[in-house]
Amino acid sequence: MAKTDRSATMNRLHAAARLSRTALAARLLDHGFYAGQDQIMLTLSHADGQTPGQLATKLGVRPPTITKTINRLQAQGVLDKRASEQDARQAHIYLTERGREAIRAIEKSVRKTEKQALKGLDKKEQKTLAKLLARVEGNLSINGAAVIEDEGDTEE
Repeated sequence: MAKTDRSATMNRLHAAARLSRTALAARLLDHGFYAGQDQIMLTLSHADGQTPGQLATKLGVRPPTITKTINRLQAQGVLDKRASEQDARQAHIYLTERGREAIRAIEKSVRKTEKQALKGLDKKEQKTLAKLLARVEGNLSINGAAVIEDEGDTEE
């Protein structure tokens, strides 16, 4: 693939990612949440009572970022922070009843954004897109099998 084709492809990938985040952020804001808060909420909906460190690891962010977001969500009344029964220095984060109710709105926002993004793509195209994006993600992942090499400006 020529260098200009790769650049155009990457530009489209960046634009699609940015637009999907923007669309989801607008929907979340209608429910009082900011981008990123949804990921913590959804992670806890699958496994409540995690530590901030566990959440940071699962979401691929730094612990201070998680701590700030948890504090904001706690102030909104959707999360509760409790000391561990085994180690009082360690806190565990739980959804409150209000937080569990908010999960439905968050999931609906995600589904609407997915539907908007994939409109006009049939099931086969969606499956192909998912496979291709998984490969790109693997190529860029720190933990991925791909080795980052300096390829210079060579064209394939």
